[in-house]
Amino acid sequence: MSSTQGGDPAPRFLTLVDVAEILATSVAQVRALVQSGELRYIQIGGRQQYRIETVELEKYIQRMYAESDAKKDRQPSSRD
Repeated sequence: MSSTQGGDPAPRFLTLVDVAEILATSVAQVRALVQSGELRYIQIGGRQQYRIETVELEKYIQRMYAESDAKKDRQPSSRD
């Protein structure tokens, strides 16, 4: 049996509601990310029961930071 000192381990899979809460956005926005392919998921059953693995959510967040940084780097500096 494995246990963490802080209590229950973090879940491996998240629901759309969980992801929306983490990203402080709506479930509809998370569903759009899933359906567009921007956020990797698995589908449970046939009724849009999506699950997002926590590592996939972290990868998505890192990609968004990288895109944000790239946009910032392309903007002309106002310090010139």
